Amino acid sequence: MNIVEAQRLTKSYGNKKAVDDATFSVEKGQVFGFLGPNGSGKTTTIGMMLGIINRTSGAIKLFETDNLDKARQRVGATLETPNFYPYLSGRDNLRIVAKIKSATDKHIDKALELVDLTARQQDKFSTYSLGMKQRLAIAAASLAEPDLIILDEPTNGLDPEGIRDVRQIIKALGAEGKTVFLSSHLLSEVEQICTHVAVIKKGKILKQGSIREIVSNNFFAALEADDMTRLLNAVKDYDKLVSATVENASLVVELADKDLAALNRFLAGKGVYLSHLVGRRQTLEEAFIELTQDGK
Repeated sequence: MNIVEAQRLTKSYGNKKAVDDATFSVEKGQVFGFLGPNGSGKTTTIGMMLGIINRTSGAIKLFETDNLDKARQRVGATLETPNFYPYLSGRDNLRIVAKIKSATDKHIDKALELVDLTARQQDKFSTYSLGMKQRLAIAAASLAEPDLIILDEPTNGLDPEGIRDVRQIIKALGAEGKTVFLSSHLLSEVEQICTHVAVIKKGKILKQGSIREIVSNNFFAALEADDMTRLLNAVKDYDKLVSATVENASLVVELADKDLAALNRFLAGKGVYLSHLVGRRQTLEEAFIELTQDGK
């Protein structure tokens, strides 16, 4: 079942298209990363998904219906900066949200436990750190057991500890089988959390799929030898070579397979003996840069 389905979704402001013919889908149970540089159309797309921004053209369905007002009852969302009453406690702020969502005190207890704010629930929101404020926003989004949770840049401005806390919360939601739609530009975080992603740039969807489908099937290796010039000249003749770049003291090669023993034998046959050979797969960040760099 598709929880979210966008077909040729477009939003124009005058002559500028903030979202341009975007088509993507999110299946039930996926932790879905919506990736793009700042200003790429992520927040505008979320606004159209929630029905708070009118689309120029195209279609959007949630839970297989285009009645977004009705579907929104099954959605929890955080949009950019958390917005709560500063003079109220964390729990009292959640009580206000709970009344709107017809959630119970048990829902509030569970949400506070999820985001590890039970011990600070009676403290005023104004005393919370930025990380705690963001966690309270996620708690509010998770009230009343929504079928879809939308998080717009939930780690923006957070320190490493705050980012780790949010990461653990999203992992916990995913482990419960929740469908999570996560907008972000922090690729290393998305790679650790998400099962599927879509990449957007200048309002256009460039690619969508599982993490494994997005990253290249090619293999990468960092090579070092006493004579780096000779190494570079020799590796150019290797039939599995896709690309080679010098990074710091290493030659980083992209290969069509992961048989590093064959590469090592080939270089030895050319009289080049490696002092360093470490292989790895392409990262999501590298795939993202490859997709979004100028000219792509």
